[in-house]
Amino acid sequence: MPVLEARGLAKSFGPVEVLSDIDLALYPGEVHAIIGENGAGKSTLMKLMAGHLAPSRGSISLEGETLRFSGPVDAEKRGIVLVHQEILLAPHRTVAQNIFLGRELKRGFLTRDGEMNRLAAAALSDLGAEIDPRAVVASLSIAKRQLVQIARALQVPHKAVIFDEPTAALTPFETEALLKVIRDLRDRGIAVLYISHRLPEVGAIADRVTVLRDGRRVTTRSAEGLEPVEMARLMVGRDVSQLYPERHVRAGREMLLSVENFEVPGLAANISFTLHRGEILGFAGLIGAGRTELMEGIVGLRPSHGTLRIKDRPTRFSSADQSMKAGIVYLSEDRKGKGLLLDKTLATNLTLATLSRFTRGPMVDGRRENAALDKAFTDFDIRARRRSLLAGQLSGGNQQKLLLAKMMLADPKIVIIDEPTRGIDIGTKEQIYRFIAELAEAGKGVIVVSSEMQELIGICERIIVMRGGRMAGEVTGEAMTEDEIVMRATGVESVEEIEGAMHA
Repeated sequence: MPVLEARGLAKSFGPVEVLSDIDLALYPGEVHAIIGENGAGKSTLMKLMAGHLAPSRGSISLEGETLRFSGPVDAEKRGIVLVHQEILLAPHRTVAQNIFLGRELKRGFLTRDGEMNRLAAAALSDLGAEIDPRAVVASLSIAKRQLVQIARALQVPHKAVIFDEPTAALTPFETEALLKVIRDLRDRGIAVLYISHRLPEVGAIADRVTVLRDGRRVTTRSAEGLEPVEMARLMVGRDVSQLYPERHVRAGREMLLSVENFEVPGLAANISFTLHRGEILGFAGLIGAGRTELMEGIVGLRPSHGTLRIKDRPTRFSSADQSMKAGIVYLSEDRKGKGLLLDKTLATNLTLATLSRFTRGPMVDGRRENAALDKAFTDFDIRARRRSLLAGQLSGGNQQKLLLAKMMLADPKIVIIDEPTRGIDIGTKEQIYRFIAELAEAGKGVIVVSSEMQELIGICERIIVMRGGRMAGEVTGEAMTEDEIVMRATGVESVEEIEGAMHA
């Protein structure tokens, strides 16, 4: 008997039906993966199954009993737990306080902080994370916050656990640790529903795979023998075997950016590199290696020291606005928290960074702003049901396209993109890679920071590897392999050590 089953499940928002007639059965001791493009209805389905949304029609059964959850708390009490893609933590509380929020351990009126800290540390250690349970969540990276959120969810007694893009912000080591936890859940008879855009990961962990496209179920198949290329074809309805655009490496190009002995105090030190016109330069490393902090220092978002030159002209930025005016734009890894205003319209988000171009006196010129939005929809293939949507109502892939369009309005010479395809489906990844290649072809210098090594290998000419806030080496040409990158990122000296560390 299925632990959790949906029959004819559908969901509409106003006149728009985003999920139609979905049948899905989740069995004990099974990992059932859901894959599909952004906007295919995956997250909506998860929220219906976990009580965060009520279906417009259809039914949900738990262990054979048809029921309607009154909300997510009701679902959790019945053993259905959802690990959200979005970070839903109290930022100004500690890690342990978040893990036990709402279910604190107490002795009388007093909270047993020491025991909560100990149990929180153990839960995080099971996920391969060494995070201080006394640390304030706001001080953590996106990846570490995601691990805290997963640890919190797994403290709830559960019959079925739903993971929505749990590894989008994680390194290969952290991902392997989480997959081990999921295998342990399966071996204990827990049912797991799993969403991921990382198709090799789906192949490694899933027993069955359901494909959604445009809010409908395309197929449900055994994962055995289902290759990532076939998964991608089922998702997008076309061949996407040529994921990365052709790379054009040219010698003797003009230097756009020179960084010498650069330091972001306490986070990155002794950094030196150059970026040339038409080049795509990658930055690899484990979470906490200092890549994001280095880029934030370069564009003036963090205090920094050292030499920074644009076309041999020494410069220094104290704000992102200054760096933008000098021709450098930075697309944050946290597009929802720092890149976009989720409660504002698409047009407002698009023109915010270059607002002076769209004003007439004290007023915004709506006609010019709408014309810019029309062009962005065409140039970046932004897909929205209607133009009046808020940025937060777009899928992750379309949010990233909107952020790209926003920063390109500044007509930059240098583009720094941090985690360009995090949480994005393979069809949209293909588009993002093409956009990046077109930037380089147009003569811009592009820096890509990514935790996906294959992504960097596929689109970059050179890759700089960071470890512990310092440069651990540079790889080019045939040396651009995952093994070479991981050896520099971790400091291990052989492939055998890498494999041993990942399966320990």
